[in-house]
Amino acid sequence: MSDTVTDENTPKGNRDLGQGSIPKLLAQLAIPAVVAQVVNLLYNIVDRIYIGHIPEIGANALTGVGLFAPILMLINAFAMLAGSGGAPRAAIFMGKKDNKTAEKILGNCFTFIMICAVVLTIAFYAAAPGLLRLFGASDATLPYALSYSRIYILGSIFVLVVMGMNMFITTQGFAKISMMTTVIGAVINIILDPVFIFGLGMGVRGAALATVLSQAVGAVWIMHFLTGDKTILRLRKCNLKLEGKIIGPCLGLGVSSFVMISTESLLSISFTSSLSRFGGDLAVGAMTIITSTNQLISMPLQGICQGGQPIISYNYGAGNNESVKKAFFTQFKVCAIFTSISWLIMMTVPQIFAGMFTSNPELSEYTTWALRIYMAGIFSIGFQVSCQQSFMALGQAKASLLLACLRKLILLIPLIFILPLFIENKVFAVFLAEPVSDIIAATVTTVVFMVKFKKILKVNEIS
Repeated sequence: MSDTVTDENTPKGNRDLGQGSIPKLLAQLAIPAVVAQVVNLLYNIVDRIYIGHIPEIGANALTGVGLFAPILMLINAFAMLAGSGGAPRAAIFMGKKDNKTAEKILGNCFTFIMICAVVLTIAFYAAAPGLLRLFGASDATLPYALSYSRIYILGSIFVLVVMGMNMFITTQGFAKISMMTTVIGAVINIILDPVFIFGLGMGVRGAALATVLSQAVGAVWIMHFLTGDKTILRLRKCNLKLEGKIIGPCLGLGVSSFVMISTESLLSISFTSSLSRFGGDLAVGAMTIITSTNQLISMPLQGICQGGQPIISYNYGAGNNESVKKAFFTQFKVCAIFTSISWLIMMTVPQIFAGMFTSNPELSEYTTWALRIYMAGIFSIGFQVSCQQSFMALGQAKASLLLACLRKLILLIPLIFILPLFIENKVFAVFLAEPVSDIIAATVTTVVFMVKFKKILKVNEIS
């Protein structure tokens, strides 16, 4: 392995993970991860902020764009199927000094992403009108939803390349190059959005075009790097032919991430369809703003756990149980404090976040009311995510996936449809499903983790 990777990841990085101050290590690893998550979030947030402030049509346009979320999530899910499954396997073979196989994995995953790009583009472009109607689009919001979605879908190849192939840059140890992919795209998107939306008068089509062009620049950046001289694993023509023994295990490993993201799509459909039925376009528009606001909390939270995972994993592998405990409980406290502060802000000044996305007084007032309900259990998410991600760090992928499914598939989605049967205010009941499922899932996840954590460490001590 080259000096570049050695400097950033091994062996010095591994020694530090076992010897340094745990809070200091967590800060060093989590802060860049949080920054990357926040920058990545800007892609969708900036679009929605600008769209929501388009004179006269902002509220309907914002609602329409929000209805595209399930399709967007499915596109992301296929990118992660290849990227989150292929990148770790490539790293394993690099560790075995078998870069030839690692490059085959890179080539096969790229081909798989290209096939997905063609199939998804054709399928979603043709099915967009029907799907958007299914998701809750009305006559007033469908034109905006369709204008945005079809441009985005035509550029989905760039989204797939950025999300799927950027992970192969990270896994080689080129963290700064990987982060620059996100930063460059986000900056370009922020610059182009007002130019296209307002300057050229393109409205939602301008927002979609700005996003696609920014992703295209990111994709070119990635391809230039992976075919250039600085990369360790190079994308070669000879490795592009799909081989079952190469791509199969990658997809098997990536299916966990695929399920996690694709279920978010199902969740989004459940919310928008129910809110459209009970509250109309206003409720769906509020949900679009709430989803974006919720990402302001969930994505930094994921960044914190991304910083804690390597510390927990390394010390667990080294048999250093005391450091594993310190790393987990430090991460656990940081997550709990972060979500508790977030909860306090959401309960006291939700109107700030509503005002960020819309200048429509009616939508702003409605969203302020809905945010307090939806975010009522957000303080508990810190407990759930910290424990769930720590299961992954300890190699307990099945437990992590099961507990993630508990919140969304077993609790939240059924409650979206069940609570309105028993509560007179149907829209209130739909929004209430979120905090109820959050608190129950967090309680169960924390209890299960604490019980299994002791057993896992005991087995690790013996082995």
